[in-house]
Amino acid sequence: MIAGSPARTRCPGALVSAIRAATAQHRDWPGTARLVAGELRRHLPGPDILTEAERAGDPDGYQCHVLHAEPDGSFSVTAMVWRPGQITPVHDHVTWCVFGVLQGIEYEELYALSADGQFLVDVGRNENVTGEVSGFAPPGDIHRVRNAGYGVAISMHVYGADITRLGSSVRRVYDLPTAVPAAG
Repeated sequence: MIAGSPARTRCPGALVSAIRAATAQHRDWPGTARLVAGELRRHLPGPDILTEAERAGDPDGYQCHVLHAEPDGSFSVTAMVWRPGQITPVHDHVTWCVFGVLQGIEYEELYALSADGQFLVDVGRNENVTGEVSGFAPPGDIHRVRNAGYGVAISMHVYGADITRLGSSVRRVYDLPTAVPAAG
């Protein structure tokens, strides 16, 4: 959920400029995600990009704070704050996404949609630690993220769209049974 009124920018200028230069190369979504991930790795800020109150999180659910929305709608930057036990639904995205962990550990469960569309296939898990940067692009971006640790986790997310206009980066939430692929 997006918290508060979106600011046009609260992001370090060097990071915004680097993302702008990467997206201006007009690569396909996976290529853009790789370029932006490289820039986020070089310019990853600390958790103090958020106020003390924002870093505390909300007991009612994880929070999304908009840090930058590019005027032409080509990207936006958010900070997600997760208290212990908070989790997203299984979902995919409307566009490419790059994330970097600023504090704590985020656990990610990865899924694929079965050929018949009737269930999700469990395809992996990631433990993303402080300083780690990664990204993805649709299709193949079905996942669920949680804070399974004991402290607050904070991550920065860069999306290839202005989520202040869209309301969310989520394209679809999946409420399907999960199957583990057969060993072969």
